[in-house]
Amino acid sequence: MRVLVATDAWHPQVNGVVRSFENVAREAAALGAELTFLAPERFRTLPMPGYPEIRLALASPGAIGRAIDEAQAQHLHIATEGPIGFLARRHALKRGMAFTTSYHTRFPEYLAARLPVPERLTYAWLRRFHNAGAGCMVSTPSLAADLEARGFANLRRWGRGVDLDLYRPDRTFRFDFEGPILLYVGRVAVEKNIEAFLALDVPGTKVVVGDGPARASLEKRFPEARFLGLKTGEALADCYAAADCFVFPSRTDTFGIVLLEAMASGLPVAAYPVMGPIDAVGPAGALDEDLAAAVRKALQVPRAVARAHAAQFSWRESARQFLANLTVAEASAP
Repeated sequence: MRVLVATDAWHPQVNGVVRSFENVAREAAALGAELTFLAPERFRTLPMPGYPEIRLALASPGAIGRAIDEAQAQHLHIATEGPIGFLARRHALKRGMAFTTSYHTRFPEYLAARLPVPERLTYAWLRRFHNAGAGCMVSTPSLAADLEARGFANLRRWGRGVDLDLYRPDRTFRFDFEGPILLYVGRVAVEKNIEAFLALDVPGTKVVVGDGPARASLEKRFPEARFLGLKTGEALADCYAAADCFVFPSRTDTFGIVLLEAMASGLPVAAYPVMGPIDAVGPAGALDEDLAAAVRKALQVPRAVARAHAAQFSWRESARQFLANLTVAEASAP
């Protein structure tokens, strides 16, 4: 099976979309499938306003159409709603090609946090974008319920996984900070609600791993917190294992792969009872509208419980779900 994934999110970006597809591509190969990517690296790009680390492809309809035709893939999956995703969708509809999509980001909420754009208008555009396909993949039951209530159709579950060999509790690295160590990992941006974490009146040291447009202002406002910048691979795994509690203050993420990475590292999670944590955390942490209370409760959860809960999630199963969704959705397409 050959699959072409059209995506505006790809290296050198570091986010959940990129990590999901690179892991699924690796596991899909072992399942007899090949994923190739139609990504911004093939085109001239310009920085996204307000998010310069994200590059937007300056691709023409003809260039995208030729790339899709030359790939000769059996399945076309459109991962994002950016320039590449939009033009891939346009080409598929023009040619009568079946395609699937996936919903990764609560873009209406993100946009409303930055600009005075009503969420209902953005959701209307996204609904039209995704409903044109043969199926839209979503990460959790709560996201599926939310989108179904907004008129999205043909929703199919595609779960996420975690590398249990990389993220594990038995690493020897330790922070030289006052404990307990409270950790956040992810983009440092307004929609992540990191301020709610940094403003908590709780003992210990708050550590932020990641980078983004809000980092400079947050470092200035919260000088007592430790901002370590972007970490990947072994260095990131060390940070998880050396902390005492993972704090996830976002109210807008659809899932949060970092939740699985933290739990696999034996790190209990403190979060709000919202989409993402509701589906992923289970007994491995505490959810509370009072985030400080969630931190105090999570610190009482044994690390072994967090690790055992994360062990239920695998990238191999995620890849199986993804490939099965392609087959079922396109078989049912008109």
